[in-house]
Amino acid sequence: MNLVDRFLNYVSKDTQSNPETDINPSTPSQMAFAKILTKELKQIGLKEVTLSEYGYVMATLPANTDEPRPVIGFIAHMDTSPDMSGHNIQPQIIESYNGGDIVLDPVESIVLSPEDFPELLSHKGEDLICTNGKTLLGADDKAGIAEIVTAMEYLMAHPEIKHGKIRVGFTPDEEIGKGPDHFDVEAFGAEWAYTMDGGELGELEYENFNAAGAKVYFKGRNVHPGYAKHKMLNSMRIATQFISMLPRHETPEHTDGYEGFYHLTGISGDVESTVLNYIIRDHDRDRFENRKKEIEHLVNKINNEFGDNVAKLELKDQYYNMREKIDPDNMHVVDLAFKAMEESGVTPIVRPIRGGTDGSRLSYMGLPCPNIFAGGLNFHGRFVFVPISSMNKAMQVIVKIAELAKPNIK
Repeated sequence: MNLVDRFLNYVSKDTQSNPETDINPSTPSQMAFAKILTKELKQIGLKEVTLSEYGYVMATLPANTDEPRPVIGFIAHMDTSPDMSGHNIQPQIIESYNGGDIVLDPVESIVLSPEDFPELLSHKGEDLICTNGKTLLGADDKAGIAEIVTAMEYLMAHPEIKHGKIRVGFTPDEEIGKGPDHFDVEAFGAEWAYTMDGGELGELEYENFNAAGAKVYFKGRNVHPGYAKHKMLNSMRIATQFISMLPRHETPEHTDGYEGFYHLTGISGDVESTVLNYIIRDHDRDRFENRKKEIEHLVNKINNEFGDNVAKLELKDQYYNMREKIDPDNMHVVDLAFKAMEESGVTPIVRPIRGGTDGSRLSYMGLPCPNIFAGGLNFHGRFVFVPISSMNKAMQVIVKIAELAKPNIK
């Protein structure tokens, strides 16, 4: 099966994760897809194919040389974002994109336009895979899975390309921050790995956000509004006051590069009770810790003004910046990927991830794991697209890394 057909087959499977369940994986559809991948990996000839009770798929491409080589791995996640529907995905292929607007859904007038997404113009003349405007595409990260599986198939068909033992791993629930929860690093057995979970062609990332999640609960007191003076506590008004106390421009829509933020991801409530959901992000560990302290400080200010226990905070770290585990001791892992890209005709773009991947937590679990482009852009929504040429280049980079990985790279 070629790369595009494999990708289109994968995205036809609905594998959204769900942060509200307490099962592993968080949705049964992910386990169903894991079983499909397990069967496929066996069919194409990979060895040591396993599927864990938690939905983790692992497999081996055996070494084809007696020369000592390090065991390396490639990882991608099976779930798609819960931010938008992943059901009944109907991709469309735009051949030789002409640089103009792409009408995704003529009935609803949903248009993918370079005026809103100027990165489209970098792919003029290329074949693009887009959505029909009603769902996400699933390129995050089924593009990565398709590239890994196709690369393994290519290496088996080309024994003249010498390589060491290669491990592949496919994880559930990355999109809800639980991807590595039950990942068995020891069983995976690689010295290092790469997540194929980046975006634009050439992206190579070994820095990511430090991340925390916060829930702030506000308790109100409801009284008949006609007789509420000095009695009512409207939890929604208190919550909006809290929102306004955070720095106005330290939000995702006002930041880029190494700038961190507070992001309000959800709000629900009534007079009696309101809940705010935040994510807190920063590349710098000290600034990250200060952001958490600021949230705590503002909760205390609310309680000082309205009374003890009006506001309650739940704060939990999610992952940390993998740079602390890669630079300087494991920079050879990044250098190898950089060289593989150059030899594959790809210009490396080394920059920080404004997010996280499974690799960030895996690096702290003892598996250094930078992130490499999978080719898609505008993830998590209806305007995602992936250039077919970028997917092919990602597959070539995997093959080249396998070829170049030798003990002397350090």
